[in-house]
Amino acid sequence: MIERYTRPAIGAVWTDAARMEAWRQVEVAASEEMDGPSPSDLEAIRAATFTVEAVKEREKVTDHDVAAFVDVLSASAGDSGRWIHFGLTSSDVLDTALALQLRAAGEIVLEGARELADAFAERAREHVDTVCVGRTHGVHAEPTTFGIKLAGFAFEARRNAERLERAFADAAVGAVSGAVGTYSATSPEFEARVLARLGLRAEPVSTQVVPRDRHAELLQAIALACAGLERCYRCGRVSVRCRAIWRPRRAVWQPCSPSPAPAAPT
Repeated sequence: MIERYTRPAIGAVWTDAARMEAWRQVEVAASEEMDGPSPSDLEAIRAATFTVEAVKEREKVTDHDVAAFVDVLSASAGDSGRWIHFGLTSSDVLDTALALQLRAAGEIVLEGARELADAFAERAREHVDTVCVGRTHGVHAEPTTFGIKLAGFAFEARRNAERLERAFADAAVGAVSGAVGTYSATSPEFEARVLARLGLRAEPVSTQVVPRDRHAELLQAIALACAGLERCYRCGRVSVRCRAIWRPRRAVWQPCSPSPAPAAPT
């Protein structure tokens, strides 16, 4: 995403540092539920640190991102670092950490989705008696009200918010089932305890990775929400073109690089 169009809060969720911090949270939660580490070991593991630069430098040797991360984090914990990643496989960390990132992103997206639905509803009530031209087949039709148009967007936005809420919830699952998901070095009970620490549900059958249909469903919900925004935009654009509504502009507005900035409409 071009930085100009990236919301800072969302962008912060998907940086390399945020991704590796989610990995660290998974590794610490797993260590805390192991039988082997002593209290002093856990103290050292919780205090272990990493830098993105150190991990990338180590990855030049390992050719494996998680292995490089584990090496850097373990070295930071000293002898206690031997417990970091013990019995886990890379996907345990990657997929569970992804669920943490999706949950963080979901909190931001859902807040905005609900605010959008509320804003549409509020403006629909405000314009319940505001008469405007209707449109069919792209041309003027019978009169309607601007409130009815906005009410349609409000209900669609509410449905999109509800779809997003369900989809983000279904993606908030992790797995700590070890290589190929057989629990050969862990156990379902251990997995449940680790995920409880992280506030996630366990994938019933992970086969090492969390099934991607969960993420596909989330992308579908996001796509539908985006389509709703696009429908609203197109409706507004056509309404501006036929002078049904005015498009507010800044005092200086540059539509494209070779065009002169037009005067804002009065």
